[in-house]
This record gives sequence, C-alpha cells and structure tokens, in this order.
Amino acid sequence: MHVLPLDPPMTACTYCGCDVTAHDPVYVEEVEDGDRIPAGQFCNYGCLAAHIETEGLTEGTTCRI
Repeated sequence: MHVLPLDPPMTACTYCGCDVTAHDPVYVEEVEDGDRIPAGQFCNYGCLAAHIETEGLTEGTTCRI
C-alpha cells in the first residue's frame, strides 16, 4: 500500500504526493449517482500506471470476455 503525506496540498499526486501542476497531469473521475466526482490526480501516466498496479485495481475486472 502506498502512503501519502498527512497533509498533501490540493495539487498532490494521488500516487507519489508531488505537485501535479509541475508535470503533465492526468485526472481521473468516477460516476456516482449520475454525477462525475474526482477519483484521483496523477503527475503523468507513469504515476497512474504505478497506482493501478500497487492498488491491484485490475484484478478481477474486465468489461467483456
């Protein structure tokens, strides 16, 4: 499990805690009750990919077989 600093700035990367505005940021949203809500922000696709792997977010998921 990846642990972030206790008080990360609003622009902190969900994965590494760095300021995303200093990089090429990627923002992720989810749909909850028909509304889009922020689900994470990452420095770049590298941090997003690392977060997905670290959190095991692809295990048991598929849209179709």
